[in-house]
Amino acid sequence: MTSKTIDLTKDLINRRSVTPEDAGCQEMMAEILAPLGFNIESMVFHDTTNMWARKGTTGPLFCFAGHTDVVPSGPEENWLTAPFEATEKGDFLYGRGAADMKGSLAAMLVATERFVKDFPNHQGSIAFLTTSDEEGPFINGTTKVIDTLEARNEKIDWCLVGEPSSTEKIGDIVKNGRRGSLTGDLVVKGVQGHVAYPHLARNPVHVASPALAELAQTHWDDGNAFFPPTSFQISNINGGTGAGNVIPGELSVCFNFRFSTEVTDKQLIERVYEVLDRHGVEYDIKWTFNGQPFLTDSGPLVEATQHAIQAITGLNTELSTAGGTSDGRFIAPTGAQVIELGPVNATIHKVDECVKMDDLNTLTDIYYDILRRLLS
Repeated sequence: MTSKTIDLTKDLINRRSVTPEDAGCQEMMAEILAPLGFNIESMVFHDTTNMWARKGTTGPLFCFAGHTDVVPSGPEENWLTAPFEATEKGDFLYGRGAADMKGSLAAMLVATERFVKDFPNHQGSIAFLTTSDEEGPFINGTTKVIDTLEARNEKIDWCLVGEPSSTEKIGDIVKNGRRGSLTGDLVVKGVQGHVAYPHLARNPVHVASPALAELAQTHWDDGNAFFPPTSFQISNINGGTGAGNVIPGELSVCFNFRFSTEVTDKQLIERVYEVLDRHGVEYDIKWTFNGQPFLTDSGPLVEATQHAIQAITGLNTELSTAGGTSDGRFIAPTGAQVIELGPVNATIHKVDECVKMDDLNTLTDIYYDILRRLLS
């Protein structure tokens, strides 16, 4: 199948931009945007390449946000097609990043090019914020770009993140928020010893188990109309020397909260400390704050997106805050309205990642219609 969106998606897939590598993706995007009147700023922070491209100087400012980096392919021999060689098979386009999220980037570019040509005197400004550090530690990517924009008081009003939000059909789900994420790396201290002489040792597994069980069973909140209840999950637990006759001297536990707007990260941390202290656990803990929950429950961006999806696909889209985190968590705190809309997410991060080619063309039409409704 041939269309400009599909051709650009193929070009992007063929660039091996495994995080934090950009592999020339943003340079290619800039070559399309510059002739349309976009001012291109490359912002490189350490190992991460970012791009801020803006057309116009007045408000309101509409921003397409996304990432050029992808997760590793895993063993390439497990793929039906070469992961970094875009391949058509039937109705689908295969390759790493096809759905997450090079197809979205291509649709954004084509929709913008079409909109600027159709409405050369459009209202406000259009921008692109792209990073090569979304799939990695997210330290030198979107968050650093936002810091730069905030320092010069450059505010985004509306932001569309191209994450693959759809579940079964393109546009059936739009993410209008995300839960917060907080990770704790807990080290429980004990005293190593022989299993035959437990009175001379202190087993950190035994000490920590009642506290961990209580944390796992705690009801943190009820959620609300937009967010499910806060969840606590242990993701990794390690202890022991490998020998069957040695009581370990230390236990490492990694856990994560996905939390709603009904509770704060500070409250969660205080409750964890209370449980550990009450159970007499001796410990050290390191907290990693991954982002606050955010929500865009109404407003021009949500309305334009709902109407565009209905007009193009006939679907009445569902607003959702489910799933993991995204770079929207760095943009929303600036006061921007933020939504996520992209391809079907059934194959993201998997072997044989793919996207339906017709969906990419439909997504282009939706993006164009959102621009038209907001800025024409």
